[in-house]
Amino acid sequence: MEDPRVEECEHDHDDDDNNNKTVEDTQLEESEQNNKDVEVAPALISVHPTQNSVAVAVGSNLCVFNLLEDCAVALVDESGGASHNDSIRAIKYGANGKFFVSAGDDKLVKVWSTESWRCLSTVCSEKRVSALAVSNGGLHVCFADKFGVVWVVDLPGVDGNGAPLIKKAVSIPLLAHYCSIITSLEFSPDGRLIISADRDFKIRVTVFPKQPLDGAHEIQSFCLGHTEFVSCLAFISTPGCLQSVLVSGGGDSTVRLWDIISGSLLDTCEVGAKTGQLKSDASEGNCSIITDICTIPDCTLIAVAIQNLQGIMLLSCDLQSQTLSVAKVVSIMGENFIPTCLGSSNSGGLLWMVTGASKLRGCDLSFLSRVKVISGFKKSSPDSLEQEQIVLADTEIPGGAKLLEKLQGSISIDEKVFLAAADAVKTAMCNLFIKKQYSVERREFRKRTRNDKKTKE
Repeated sequence: MEDPRVEECEHDHDDDDNNNKTVEDTQLEESEQNNKDVEVAPALISVHPTQNSVAVAVGSNLCVFNLLEDCAVALVDESGGASHNDSIRAIKYGANGKFFVSAGDDKLVKVWSTESWRCLSTVCSEKRVSALAVSNGGLHVCFADKFGVVWVVDLPGVDGNGAPLIKKAVSIPLLAHYCSIITSLEFSPDGRLIISADRDFKIRVTVFPKQPLDGAHEIQSFCLGHTEFVSCLAFISTPGCLQSVLVSGGGDSTVRLWDIISGSLLDTCEVGAKTGQLKSDASEGNCSIITDICTIPDCTLIAVAIQNLQGIMLLSCDLQSQTLSVAKVVSIMGENFIPTCLGSSNSGGLLWMVTGASKLRGCDLSFLSRVKVISGFKKSSPDSLEQEQIVLADTEIPGGAKLLEKLQGSISIDEKVFLAAADAVKTAMCNLFIKKQYSVERREFRKRTRNDKKTKE
């Protein structure tokens, strides 16, 4: 017979271990929450395909301005409360302009009608969302989560009057990158392929199936060549070009040109080698991380946002020789404006830019955003180099003061506050794609808490 005193002592010891684990877990949990609280979210911008409206997201705030009616948009979400309750990480208009999609750290993917700006459906993701894309036909939304899984969702249909229907949407796994965070998703201009970039230097080209809800099983190619994370993707497509080409940017300070059918690297432009043109401080480390790329429709110019560059770099793509070259740098004078996101439309000849972030340290504002526009990208000039790119004054921006007040929260921003925010934005963009290193204890804690959440569900 076992001595009950020994059993009691063992129970007491177990209780002490549980108490110790509880204290340890509590400390780790507090540390995790503190890290999350200071995780800065860069400002995002997206422009309607025909420039009917412009959307800006910073933190959990989503703001839209209707350029056709020259007024701010009131978002209607019948789920109640704010549209999102955590940082928004991706926003995008569909190619046909009927839908707008937003997603982020609250694990919600929301589909909005661009006519009524009513939320048509909300999809719950298992993990935080890092990127999204809308199919060219406007039938599907694809989004990527923090575990590298790409999910596909049917977009709402329309009723007899052509109005979008509200429906409950369900996400189905489409493909996976085996636990590598996906940083960017794009559909090819013909809609046949979906391209995904990740933090492990890879670009994957997958055939988008005719029945997407059955999953994607055919890989067209891998585009390999980046030596650091791939941060952004974009397509160059002009009327005279039969085959679109892909451009990518990353943490290795390069913009690369790809043949997505074969996965061949066509050319590499090292923007880091152009440091003489960059208004930055080399002591800050890698100051040439590519944070975003935007191609101008029907134009062979590529706008590149670079960490610490006060403005944008324009690259020219020669489609015949399949080469990239630096065309010019458009500087933004008088403000410490370093774009965090770029956007353009199929009309208007404008490049829209935003800088800013949420959860800024040492700043009284919960979020800050600043919008700028560059003109001089006309369809009549394929490379637009014969035109002068001009940074528009606030009064010259479409929508003027009304737009800025809606998208920025105020028409003007105090210079001292803006300078403080700019430093936080630099740090945020530098750390955005860098892999976090966790101790063994913290890794085990994160696994344990994930499993606990699954059990509760």
